[in-house]
Amino acid sequence: MTETRHFTAGDGCRIAYQLTGGADRPVLVLSNSIATSLHMWDGQVQTLSEAYRVLRYDFRGHGKSDTPAGAYSVDRLGRDVIELLDSLEIKQAHFCGLSMGGWVGQWLAVHAPDRIGRLILSNTAAYLGPPSNFDAQIRAVLAVKDMADTADQFMRNWFPASMLAGPNEIVDTFRAMVLATPPRGLAGCFAALRDCDLRRTIALIKAPTLVIGGIDDKVTLASHSEEIAATIPGARLVLLPGVHMLNVERPAEFLDAVTRFLTAA
Repeated sequence: MTETRHFTAGDGCRIAYQLTGGADRPVLVLSNSIATSLHMWDGQVQTLSEAYRVLRYDFRGHGKSDTPAGAYSVDRLGRDVIELLDSLEIKQAHFCGLSMGGWVGQWLAVHAPDRIGRLILSNTAAYLGPPSNFDAQIRAVLAVKDMADTADQFMRNWFPASMLAGPNEIVDTFRAMVLATPPRGLAGCFAALRDCDLRRTIALIKAPTLVIGGIDDKVTLASHSEEIAATIPGARLVLLPGVHMLNVERPAEFLDAVTRFLTAA
């Protein structure tokens, strides 16, 4: 079993991470959705670590990382990754981010281009407005005493009705991750997404980029994936039949798209 370790970011926040695979392999960073932990990638790590040194981490406010007070920013979330790479003496890594992880990947490829090899952006967007929607979610999550309704809403947004119709181990695992997320951490990351608009700056991305979208995604629409792919020079686009968590809803197709892209000439 891979050990969970911590490093301390520049502002004193302790960030949890796991590193799997041989030290001689190229590094692949996997970055999570909001309201999940690094365990959202459990189903992909074994396969990916056969060819890569896989680095997973928990966003601040999530999993086993610290939960600082106040609003977070995509800038701070991106610098957490840079500082993590620095602490491990990793000069460059491939990066695969899903949902909020995709926002961080876009920011990194713009602001720290020398640190990113190949970039995979799954089920994400460059902007999700209006800000008032996130303000409402922040107020709601900070006011609740029980996260059960919040978790149910995430499940409806993340998975197809067929997976929600009866007992489902994957859904149960993801629901547990939402329930374990501190409301303050969730609110902090909602604020980061609220304040982030990368629609123009991602045109500066030079890293080879694959954009993966879900045809039936209810949160980051297929059109968001299409817009990102159209803006980043030379980006490739793959749309899969599925909703938001394509890595577990469509695991074979997702892994095939990722591995083909990472090994393409």
